[in-house]
Amino acid sequence: MSKIKIFGLGGLNEIGNNMYVINVDDNIFILDAGFKYADDTMLGIDYAIPNYDYLKENIDKIKGIFISHGHDSQYGALPDILSELPNIPIYGTDFTINVIKNVLEEDNIKANLNVITPHKQIDFGKVSIFPVSLTHSVPGSVGYVINTQDGAIVYTSNFVFDPTASGAYKTDIGKLAYIGKQGVLCLLSESMYADKVGYTSPNNRIEPIVMETLNKVNGRVLFNIFEAQLSRIQELFNIVTFLDKKVVILGKKLENIVNDAIDKKYIEFEKERLLSLNHVNDPNIVVLISDDREKPYSNITRIIRGHDKFIKVNENDTIMFASPTYDALERSATRIYDEIASLDINLVIIPKRYLSYHASQEDLMMMLNLMNPKYYFPVIGEYRHQVANADAASRVGIDPDNILLKLNGDVVTFVDGELVESDEKINVSEILVDGKNVGDIGELVLKDREILSNNGIVIVSATLDKFTKKVLSGPEILTRGFIYVKDNIDLIKESERISLEVINEFNHDNYVDFNKIKLGIRDKLGKYFYNETECKPMILVVIQEV
Repeated sequence: MSKIKIFGLGGLNEIGNNMYVINVDDNIFILDAGFKYADDTMLGIDYAIPNYDYLKENIDKIKGIFISHGHDSQYGALPDILSELPNIPIYGTDFTINVIKNVLEEDNIKANLNVITPHKQIDFGKVSIFPVSLTHSVPGSVGYVINTQDGAIVYTSNFVFDPTASGAYKTDIGKLAYIGKQGVLCLLSESMYADKVGYTSPNNRIEPIVMETLNKVNGRVLFNIFEAQLSRIQELFNIVTFLDKKVVILGKKLENIVNDAIDKKYIEFEKERLLSLNHVNDPNIVVLISDDREKPYSNITRIIRGHDKFIKVNENDTIMFASPTYDALERSATRIYDEIASLDINLVIIPKRYLSYHASQEDLMMMLNLMNPKYYFPVIGEYRHQVANADAASRVGIDPDNILLKLNGDVVTFVDGELVESDEKINVSEILVDGKNVGDIGELVLKDREILSNNGIVIVSATLDKFTKKVLSGPEILTRGFIYVKDNIDLIKESERISLEVINEFNHDNYVDFNKIKLGIRDKLGKYFYNETECKPMILVVIQEV
């Protein structure tokens, strides 16, 4: 018998950052290592990843990171993790590993990448991993079954039950039923659409609206999609073939993904219909666009603002957004939609009735019936989604006491196949990534950026005589983003007077207390500015001696 611990380093009560830890008798298996898009409160931040100190502290016990599919919410943290911990084995299906490999090559990161085959067991002593095929919007998506002496731990990641899925997109329901009959100790299943009634299928298929759009518009169509959603690209290509149109792919990375997918039969499409960038301004062409992994809508934004060197939009164009907007990106998406509308360009947004490839209530309940787990652990989604997932589990007869609603860092412990009470918590947090800076962007930095963006900055500078300590020049007040100086001369002069008063207060007997001067100027000027303007700019004080 064994001792099993399960917890999230990320992915609970949030969209993205998926990273779950299964510790079986000190053999550690990491399920996914995703990132999260920065929202509007993360000023200047590109993306966030889970803090991976736990991995560094337990590196010798880690058997591998098992990536469920090729979306950045599942693998996006790998470049940052592997730049510091390059020897951790990474497992995934052929398509998933190829996507990861291309991302790592951009940053010249070497890694121990291992291609797995669905339904082929991987042994780790007394524990084994069994990948099982599930349907998602990318090929080669798998859930992971961790077989232990006390039963299986099953992680679904993102999935739907779609009877039209085939090939590398198809769910092996027979294997799922077999796994359930062998005995599942705990099922970890996604929650993002747990509040949606019914099955996701057929509402995950967008061919009807793509057909309607391409059929009725005259002119070029710019088709914007999140990277690597090959099922959506296949639907577009089906309509393109039916209507005898041609496609230009904008972006070398996306072009490589699509060409590779066609070569490996993940997408069925005639390559003769793919034209070079020389044809991007042809009439009636379809232009396929996706975005950089950490900057949603960056490419389409550059295009509509006229900054792209290959393509310029015009009033005959139609821009179609083929992916539903994630919660954290709604404001960004709305701003883009408004910009497009102001240009008088035809805009088509996929209606909310069209869903992404995430499990709705009936999908979740079907998975629960197939798995018949003893314990149920809702993962992947905001807490309200996790609660809705727990409600669905209760409806199919799972004992409410066996439904585990947890936050990141909360440890679930099983001893000899039974849940035991535990107050253990793992320290968790987010690492905010700003360009090449990883880990040193924290709450204080974000607070400073918020102050700068809202109220601007004031710099107070003065020069003192090195020997007599008398003020030689200044204090001089410089402002950026705070007030318009020419209209506020009196405020500037009064600020200079207050600053000089503070300097003289802490400058006597040829001794200057620089710390008290800086603190005093910040305090008195801060109060003065707020009384006069109701703003609190950032105040920097620079005192030098010559």
